[in-house]
Amino acid sequence: MANHKSAAKRARQSTERNELNRARRSKVRSLTKVVDKAVASKDVATATTALRSAVSGLARAAGKGTLHKKTAARKTSRLAKAVKKIALKA
Repeated sequence: MANHKSAAKRARQSTERNELNRARRSKVRSLTKVVDKAVASKDVATATTALRSAVSGLARAAGKGTLHKKTAARKTSRLAKAVKKIALKA
């Protein structure tokens, strides 16, 4: 338990931030899974729409500090590369 008022506040902020970050990370993972499934089934239309929402979610998570900016950029790049690969074959 915190001994000071400021330490108690930091503890509260930490738990709130932890919950928000967990929710954001979970949302990003769900969005990327949708893209991966669409790529695996070679559904270009679904993959492109899912990619758009996944990129948005990744950018939002990076902007809020949940993910590092370069991590988000790397994941975005890999998803876009996978979608482009199936789009060129179709």
